[in-house]
Amino acid sequence: MNELVRQPDAGWEKLKSLALDSVTSPHSRRANASALDNFLAWYRAASGAPLSKAVVNAYKAHLQAAGLSASTINARLSALRKLVAEAADNGLIPLEVAASIARVRGVGQRGVRLGNWLDRHQAERLIQAPPAATLTGKRDRALFALLIGCGLRRSEAVGLTFAHIQQREQRWVIIDLVGKHGRVRSVPMPGWAKTAIDRWSRAARIQTGRVFRPINRGGRLTHASLTDKCVWFILRKYTPALGLASLAPHDMRRTYARLAHQGGAPIEQIQISLGHASIQTTERYLGVRQDLCNAPCDRLGLKLNGQGDRAA
Repeated sequence: MNELVRQPDAGWEKLKSLALDSVTSPHSRRANASALDNFLAWYRAASGAPLSKAVVNAYKAHLQAAGLSASTINARLSALRKLVAEAADNGLIPLEVAASIARVRGVGQRGVRLGNWLDRHQAERLIQAPPAATLTGKRDRALFALLIGCGLRRSEAVGLTFAHIQQREQRWVIIDLVGKHGRVRSVPMPGWAKTAIDRWSRAARIQTGRVFRPINRGGRLTHASLTDKCVWFILRKYTPALGLASLAPHDMRRTYARLAHQGGAPIEQIQISLGHASIQTTERYLGVRQDLCNAPCDRLGLKLNGQGDRAA
């Protein structure tokens, strides 16, 4: 194991690939790959000792001294634990060494980082910021309406297909959405978000496949799919003019949760719609079932295109 780490050869890349193969999310794979490369650079420069619990603790101290957040440090340590576990499974490191590294504690989070969120008027302004007369503007309005109106992750939005959007209990619902860690959920959709998607799909003349597509400089639809990074670039086109330059795609998900809660939506229903990691435990302990008739998206309080949260 130590020779693999010290020498920049194919062996290290193979070991790293083994660790990444257990990660299903493309975003998490990229983050873990970056974390492992970061450790490799530090290890080769700062440590000549065999890989051990002491070395990993020294790496943790290095990350803390660099001023990284607790969540960033813990994510990097988690990626390293996966690597060490794979190394042990493949006979590259003694099992007792791997077990000792697994016991390295993460960094405690002091307080809660609030992040950004929009108030009701800011959310309405953002959704209506893209020009309604252009094809690109219609797409971007639909994208923002979905991110704020349904609380989707950007990866979920770019992967959304028209087949996901179906009627249930006399309303539009995103059915069987596969989210983080492969969890499947269904998400109620407000009427104004469905209207925005319909305007985009009619203008783009698409009714199947991915909902959101790239548009070239000539204003024509391409057959490719949007990427997570594209959502960042799209958002950046509109936020500076609105005084929201620091807004990130995930902040629209936070906005959904905040506005729904302020509107009186039950917190357990918000959890179900967001698909948070603890929702299965919440459902078991509280016996909560998703309420599609009284959904969190009905409580956002946004008024777009002359409609309230529920469309006729």
